[in-house]
Amino acid sequence: MKKKFVVLTGAGISAESGMKTFRDNDGMWEEYDVMEVASIDGWRRNPALVQEFYNQRRRQLEHVEPNEAHKILAELERDFDMRIVTQNVDNLHERAGSTKVIHLHGLLTQARSVNNPNLVVDIGYRDIKMGETASDGAQLRPNIVWFGEDVPLISEAAHYVREADLFAVIGSSLVVYPAAGLVSYLKPKATAFLIDPKGVEMRLPSGFVFIQAPATTGTARMRDMLLDGAGDPKQDNS
Repeated sequence: MKKKFVVLTGAGISAESGMKTFRDNDGMWEEYDVMEVASIDGWRRNPALVQEFYNQRRRQLEHVEPNEAHKILAELERDFDMRIVTQNVDNLHERAGSTKVIHLHGLLTQARSVNNPNLVVDIGYRDIKMGETASDGAQLRPNIVWFGEDVPLISEAAHYVREADLFAVIGSSLVVYPAAGLVSYLKPKATAFLIDPKGVEMRLPSGFVFIQAPATTGTARMRDMLLDGAGDPKQDNS
């Protein structure tokens, strides 16, 4: 039976594909603060601005490709029972070949009714227009979980983390909750990796293997350790 492997990914893995992140600009998008374009309050104040922000991100996504880290995680499905839990709203994991992906914060290529979060439609990479409505007659909005909204898939993600034999954090600063809290559900005997160029401020459970590297090279090191039967809980900052 394959070991159960859950990987939590954040902005750092997609940044190597060229996806811009708020962290690139000190939490700013042009002259707008993150809370202006990625919060439910921001939507209520200025929905047209929020629509344009996500329209631009969708246009960008169409022209970026999965990188080596995405591809390695997809390839590991041959050897492990994989679940990707991602804080990212792009579809790069799926495009790389991963088949079991939980999008905690939603998906750029989907829209939903402002009145019904379960009324979701695939829109690909096209813009959403103000005045464009869902089948219930309500305005379409990005199918994104904004600051100030519940994260409906967090319970499902926690379930898989509780059962994991292996766990990895790749490209996440572990500052956004509730996703950052997933590490607290790990079994004491689970083998866990943290892949990041700088590390994280959060106090992690003992036994994490810290691979100090960007997502692409760090994921390759993790793969080699796992497939060589290694993965002992020791620092790896070579």
